[in-house]
Amino acid sequence: MIVIGAAEVEQRLSWPELVGALDAMFRGGCAAPPRHHHPFDIPGESAGTLLLMPAWVPGAYLGVKMVSVVPDNGSRALPAIAGTYILASALTGETLAIIDGACLTAWRTAAASALASQYLSRQDSANLLVVGTGALSARLAAAHASVRPIRRIAVWGRDRQKAGEAAARIRADGLDAEPVVDLEAAVRSADIVSCATLSREPLVRGAWLQPGAHLDLVGAFNPGMRESDDAAVLRSQIFVDTREGALHEAGDLVQPIRAGLIGPDAIAADLRELCLGLHPGRRSADEVTLFKSVGASLEDLAAAVLVYEKHRAEQAR
Repeated sequence: MIVIGAAEVEQRLSWPELVGALDAMFRGGCAAPPRHHHPFDIPGESAGTLLLMPAWVPGAYLGVKMVSVVPDNGSRALPAIAGTYILASALTGETLAIIDGACLTAWRTAAASALASQYLSRQDSANLLVVGTGALSARLAAAHASVRPIRRIAVWGRDRQKAGEAAARIRADGLDAEPVVDLEAAVRSADIVSCATLSREPLVRGAWLQPGAHLDLVGAFNPGMRESDDAAVLRSQIFVDTREGALHEAGDLVQPIRAGLIGPDAIAADLRELCLGLHPGRRSADEVTLFKSVGASLEDLAAAVLVYEKHRAEQAR
């Protein structure tokens, strides 16, 4: 068994390879049971959430990710998400590697958004708005810029200082990024809007989205959270990473479904159907598309296998 820390995950992964690995895994498929949610109390703070996410390809690899989400970790200058990934042989059950889960999650989450963007955003998308200032903000910017000709990146957050810091992290990756104060104006000028927050109230209004915009909703991961309003959902062609996950966990969809505004059939396709060509994705330059991800264990397994196999290849040299 080997231990692969965050530094090595960073070294082994690249956006083109990871987006390709996710595409291949969605096409090939794997067993991915629903993830387990276990809330846990934190005295004097918002409750945390423990997530367990298993997946396996029969006879090949098996893995499980254990993630804790602590919303108030920002007050301790710590990321809200921490986790560990355990990769094993699906033939013998032998544990092969323990991989830093937080880093792996950040990479695969942003890569899933980039994969969806290849099918859903306009090919000439040049202006990106990142809503949120956490650890995912720079990842999402880099991932989207790896699949579209992004020239300008705006960053919005409730805390102006944190928005400036997030923009600086994006610039450190060689991309043009600046913090913005006016969220409405930023949405109206964006070709792609990528949200990664823990908001419980809508941030992006459908009336603000320009024709042809692509809305990438990453953050809100349970039915009580939401990053977009009803108008955004109603005017968009809706896509998800997995139907089961989205219909049970995505507040951006669960809430309008419960209100009777849309039904489950409003979801045009999931990532597997897009990757297999069972749905064409974007159908016109003026269409507004919405991609909602809540995270899929298939994505974690694809990323973990890529990291592990690249580590093995390096050691064999």
